[in-house]
Amino acid sequence: MQIPVGQPGGFDAIIDARSEDEYALDHLPYAVNWPSLNNAERIAVGTMYKQVGGFEAQKHGAAMVAANVSKHIQNHVLDLPRNWQPLIYCWRGGKRSGSLAMVLGQIGFKINLMEGGYKAFRAAMLEDIVQLAPQFKYQVISGPTGSGKTRLLQALKAEGAQVLDLEDLAQHRSSVLGHIPGQPQPSQKHFDTKVWYALKQFDTKQVVFVESESRKVGNLTIPEAVILAMRNSPCHELMLPLEERVALLLEDYNFFVSDPELFCRRLDALVAIRGKVLVDAWKAQVQLGQFKSVVHELLETHYDPTYASSMRRNFARFEKHTKCEASNRHPETMRHLAQQLIAET
Repeated sequence: MQIPVGQPGGFDAIIDARSEDEYALDHLPYAVNWPSLNNAERIAVGTMYKQVGGFEAQKHGAAMVAANVSKHIQNHVLDLPRNWQPLIYCWRGGKRSGSLAMVLGQIGFKINLMEGGYKAFRAAMLEDIVQLAPQFKYQVISGPTGSGKTRLLQALKAEGAQVLDLEDLAQHRSSVLGHIPGQPQPSQKHFDTKVWYALKQFDTKQVVFVESESRKVGNLTIPEAVILAMRNSPCHELMLPLEERVALLLEDYNFFVSDPELFCRRLDALVAIRGKVLVDAWKAQVQLGQFKSVVHELLETHYDPTYASSMRRNFARFEKHTKCEASNRHPETMRHLAQQLIAET
């Protein structure tokens, strides 16, 4: 299942004719949004359909669609060559995509309509993940919080390795403190699509490096077939001295240093686990600017105690892991480790 864009034999554009909100929830990779009905219009037509009747709703809806198609042609189509070939889809039935396709076809473009729309795409994509995920040989980068797993993945990618960076796809650092300010997570549907598309780019003959994630990254759930394949794969435990881990976390979570109130609000999430007295003590240190000491205590008191038991419980081959030791957190060190891992695998 491949949707090539700009490739020989592929489509010049993929056009999603659904509303802005539907598009934001999820869409095909590389799709652009040309709504036949925008958010407000879709709601208005749906309300009219229920309260007045289908015929009246379709008349008013047709007028809105015609106006929107005209705008899309004015804004996007007038400079396009005759051999431009798009793929167009909507939700399922094809009315919204069909209206746009009909006008573009009348102009003289060769139009491709996706049968079954987004609904059919999603069903096929989810099934494809189930078939695709077990085909790869994963190498799991494990290690306690702050050991530099993400930095090592980035170094591996820079060296040409295949990397499935689930935290990057989920826009979250996969811990109770892992939400990144100003970066909302995608919807679960869009995360599924991003994971699927990442897998589609990989070569099954080469290994795929991935971090030892839990089932959830923030609010998002990793597809079951992917997590099962990961958890039955070899592990490389990245080790970094404690002081280097603290320094790394202060660099990567610098937004907490620059906004102590945000840090304190996030620490509230640990009250149920670590108790109010301890959390209040950490918050008091944060207010005094003692970030290094708070991070040190968080690692020793909260993150590290459960790390090894969690890995043994969830990753079948963790007991036979290979150690991957880094003397410091710096890019050159991670680059050498990446080269070593690639050579070994």
